[in-house]
Amino acid sequence: MPRPGFVLEVDKSTPPILFWRGENFSLEKLPAGRSRVIYAPEPLPAIEDVDGAIRHALLNPIEQDPLPEQLFPGMKLTIAFDDVSLPLPKMERPDIRQRVIEAVLDMAAEAGVDDVHIISALALHRRMTEDELRHCLGDRIYDSFAPRGTLYQHDAEDPDNLTYLGQTPHGEDVEINKRAAESDLLVYVNINLVAMDGGWKSTATGLSSYKSLRHHHNPETMIHSRSFMDQHRSELHKSNWRMGKVLIDSGVKVFQIETTLNTDTFPSPFGFLAKREWEWSPS
Repeated sequence: MPRPGFVLEVDKSTPPILFWRGENFSLEKLPAGRSRVIYAPEPLPAIEDVDGAIRHALLNPIEQDPLPEQLFPGMKLTIAFDDVSLPLPKMERPDIRQRVIEAVLDMAAEAGVDDVHIISALALHRRMTEDELRHCLGDRIYDSFAPRGTLYQHDAEDPDNLTYLGQTPHGEDVEINKRAAESDLLVYVNINLVAMDGGWKSTATGLSSYKSLRHHHNPETMIHSRSFMDQHRSELHKSNWRMGKVLIDSGVKVFQIETTLNTDTFPSPFGFLAKREWEWSPS
C-alpha cells in the first residue's frame, strides 16, 4: 500500500521546505509554531496497459452508447482537450491527451468520419505555443491537423465563433464555442489533476465565452465557496452544473473522457523531490 499523507506541524527543527517558484523551486524556512505542511500520499500504482484502458473506456462509457456507435460518415466531429495549464509540471511524452485523441481518431477513421476539428479548450487562459501543442498531442496529430486549420485554440472573446445557448434559472449566460455547439458530437478529453477538475467544469468552462465565465470566475464565487475541491460546497461547480444542463437541453451532444493522474510527478533522477525534506540524501 502507498504511504498515506502526512500533516507536519513546523517546529524549530524542521528543515527548509521545498516550494514551487514559477518553473523552478526554492527552499524556504517556515515560522515555527505557526505553520503546517501537508504532504500528499505516495503515488497509487499506474495502469499497466494505458492504451488498453483507453480503448475499454471508449467502448464501455457510462450511460452512453460506445463511441464507435455514435460515429458515422458525413458527421461533424469536434474533439476538445484541456490546455497546458494541466498538469504542472507537464507529463512525459506521450501525453495522455495524445493517447486518448489518437484512439478517438482511429475510431473516427474506421467509421468514415472526415470532418474533424481539434480545439484546445483555453477558456481565458493564454494561447499554447506550437511546442506545447506538439507535447500535448504529438507530432502526428499536430502535423495532420494544424496545417489545414483544423487544430486551433478556443477564443473566448471572438463573437463570430461563439454560439449563445441560453440562460440558467439563475440568469447565467451559457455561450460556447460555435464549432462545438454545431457538431454532431463533441468529444472532450479532460485531465483530473485535483478534485476540482472534471465534469461540467471541463466543457462549460474550457469552451465557454467571457460572457459565461464572468458568472463563476469572480470574487463573489470564491467568497461563497467553502471548497473548490468539494463539488457540493463550491459555487463554481454549482454554476458549471447549471450551465451544463442548459448545454445538454440545447441539444449539444457530449462524449466526455475523464482521465485521472497519480502523483508520480518527477522522473527518476528527481525522485527525491517527492520525498519529505528530512528524508533527502545524496545517495
